[in-house]
Amino acid sequence: MEDWQYAQAERSEGLAQMHHFTMIKKQGGRDITFAIVVKEFATAPEGQHLRFFAEADKQVNQNTAGFVPSGWGDSILKALSDCMRLIRQFPFEG
Repeated sequence: MEDWQYAQAERSEGLAQMHHFTMIKKQGGRDITFAIVVKEFATAPEGQHLRFFAEADKQVNQNTAGFVPSGWGDSILKALSDCMRLIRQFPFEG
């Protein structure tokens, strides 16, 4: 356990360290930049077994059923990879 995680007194505080990434999606001859934040929770949120949650800054698939790409994992890599997979899989229609 890293030092910063000891600052959390109770699980309900939801203490998390944030890791910032960017991804460029090439689509239709243009570059679309996504900012992705991965939260590393000191302890997994209630009802969750994983400590890492990644979320993009914009929706994809807006014309059909828009959603914000995200991913959970037991490491930064797994959460980030899940989020990026969804960005690749669905078109940006903004």
